[in-house]
Amino acid sequence: METATLDAKADALAARGLPGLWYVAAKSVQLRSDEVLSITALGRKLVLWRDGAGRAQCVEDFCPHRGAPLSRGEVIDGHIACRYHGVALDGTGTVVRVPAMPNCPLEGKHAIQGYETFEARDAVFIYIPTAAGEAAPPIDLPYEFTDPNWEGFLCSGLWDCNYQLAAENTADPMHGIYLHADSFTLAYGEREDLVRIDPADRGFIITRVAQTDQNFDWCHVTCEGSTNFIRLDIPYPAAGGPGGPFRVLGFMTPIDEHSTRIFFWRNRQVSGIAREAWRFLFRAFFEARHWEVLEQDREMLEDVPYEARRREMLYQHDAGVVRLRRIWRERAKQLLLAEQKDAAE
Repeated sequence: METATLDAKADALAARGLPGLWYVAAKSVQLRSDEVLSITALGRKLVLWRDGAGRAQCVEDFCPHRGAPLSRGEVIDGHIACRYHGVALDGTGTVVRVPAMPNCPLEGKHAIQGYETFEARDAVFIYIPTAAGEAAPPIDLPYEFTDPNWEGFLCSGLWDCNYQLAAENTADPMHGIYLHADSFTLAYGEREDLVRIDPADRGFIITRVAQTDQNFDWCHVTCEGSTNFIRLDIPYPAAGGPGGPFRVLGFMTPIDEHSTRIFFWRNRQVSGIAREAWRFLFRAFFEARHWEVLEQDREMLEDVPYEARRREMLYQHDAGVVRLRRIWRERAKQLLLAEQKDAAE
């Protein structure tokens, strides 16, 4: 495959969302024991539910009998049962029961794609494989998820923009002092600066050179493990209550090429009575302000056409954006070449 053709195909694949990764599918509270949840991720229509043991299950939203959406069905004995004719499937996509016909030959057949799940910090993750039957690798989670000294709140939202725009926004610390200049914490700092990029665990850190501990000064982009997420700190003044900086952990799940579901954990390193004070202050005062900042990002990005990158004039501050795009393209090229090799064999 010619280089230019491969690059174009890789960019198109990356724009849809890269398989071979764990993605956040939903908040845990959205998955009730007696209900089903319909979502779309990377253009795939999926359905989630909880089995008899309370574990999250996920399969493609398609009944193998007649193609009816399983998301219109119900949970029976821990399985997802189609509303059309009652065909029930387990979390692997195997037909376990056809109530309308005893001893039906469909029973026991692996009929549709099942997706591995993992639950952590109030969220359900799913693994999107590169090919059917591929086993999921261990999930790479932020260390803040397992450290008891970090307290966080999860928020999610629907943004009508490509997930790459949302990720690139976080890899651009210089936008904070401009777009969020009237916010509680991001109104301070130098409006003129340079940025640098340094290698970091499973990715890179982009940092403003001339200032620290004033604004959105750095971002850790994790893009080389089994999950992609961002980590950044926003310094809080004394009025912000106990704990260190306000730390954001962000995950983006592509819905399709035009929309994404964002999941942000808002965290602080607090324990004991300080933890309770922080929880109260966040819910009572700071949560609304955090949403105001996210809304500024959403409104801006939804008005930026994805095709704008064809006419961009980038400069030094966009080093993180360029690095991210290069990583996406290379990962997509590897997937395409592996697919081409498998087809040839």
